[in-house]
Amino acid sequence: MGNKNNEEKIDFEQALAELEKIVKQLENGSLPLEQSLALFERGVKLARQCREKLQAAELKINKLIEEREGELNEEPFSEEPD
Repeated sequence: MGNKNNEEKIDFEQALAELEKIVKQLENGSLPLEQSLALFERGVKLARQCREKLQAAELKINKLIEEREGELNEEPFSEEPD
């Protein structure tokens, strides 16, 4: 488990892997209450970091649209259908 100083430096894959490990530990249900609460708090922070990194990645994604004459143009990514 990392501390607050390392949270900003952790990449998406590391955060997701740690979050998955925390979920498994919490689902096991064998941890004492205080430890479960600490893990839950860490999991919430990791989930928030993952969501922020995904939102940042989504903003960077552009889709390429082929124009009539075969040229490609970029448009912002949108979840809504064209």
